[in-house]
Amino acid sequence: MSTARTVWGTGLSTIASDGTVLDAWYPELGLGAQEADDAAAAASTWGAFADDDERRGVTVELVQLTIDLDAPVASTADAYLRLHALSHLLVRPNELSLDGIFGHLPTVAWTNAGPMHPADAAALRPVLQRHGIQVQGLDKFPRLTDYVQPAGVRIADASRVRLGAHLSPGTTVMHEGFVNFNAGTLGASMVEGRISQGVVVGDGSDIGGGASIMGTLSGGGQHRVSIGARTLLGANAGIGISLGDDCIVEAGLYLTAGTKVVVADAPAGADGERQTVKAAELSGRSGLLYRRNSLTGAVEVSRRSGHGVTLNEMLHA
Repeated sequence: MSTARTVWGTGLSTIASDGTVLDAWYPELGLGAQEADDAAAAASTWGAFADDDERRGVTVELVQLTIDLDAPVASTADAYLRLHALSHLLVRPNELSLDGIFGHLPTVAWTNAGPMHPADAAALRPVLQRHGIQVQGLDKFPRLTDYVQPAGVRIADASRVRLGAHLSPGTTVMHEGFVNFNAGTLGASMVEGRISQGVVVGDGSDIGGGASIMGTLSGGGQHRVSIGARTLLGANAGIGISLGDDCIVEAGLYLTAGTKVVVADAPAGADGERQTVKAAELSGRSGLLYRRNSLTGAVEVSRRSGHGVTLNEMLHA
């Protein structure tokens, strides 16, 4: 019996004049296999929007696709269906294969009228200006909100959240917050800092302004950093280790795996020194407070009780 995990999608794909597939938008998608009658109805609905756009030098075509979530990415349309599945909360970050995704995502000129090939955007500049079309970015990944409007989520600056971000209802992403693809929140959270690729944040947690969570794309090695529930990462703080539930990292403190941490509430040894461990040894543990001793400058950890933070319920309703 097959154990393949599949997702299907029906939508529209944009193709440049040189044949480059620029994107794919899936207004209809789901897990498993789509019924034949439903697929035919979807094709009729969305196929009516297939057309040429001479202003951008592109053709919009119907796309219908079913993929194996555990197989490597096989095409641009495949890559976009995986990103849609993440942003529609059909799968969680790190629970599908994204092997080879960068090789199937071309760099695109993103405009307020849709995607373009960068070379065409340069060549057609007078036409674009005449029609009020502006290039807003050059990137492999588009903005989340150009393809998916996640339910129950607030995003103050759409340019700072990529398609493929997994944002659970109740999440607020403030103006300086950033959420990459294959990353996001598993419950209601406040995001004022950076959530890198592969990182997940638990329910009720707060990523403070300017805070940074190290991902594997930015030099974090193979460890997938995660943050548990009701945990606070203070303003301008950063972590390269995982945090469990009900933890607090002091504002401005950056913890990497190799950071030497003094166990503040452990008894001193015969020499009067307290136990010192690498932060990696504490990765994922719950109920911890990390802070810097203002007198000695040493990074310290101590046990704490109770909840780490409590979010404003009305703000995240």
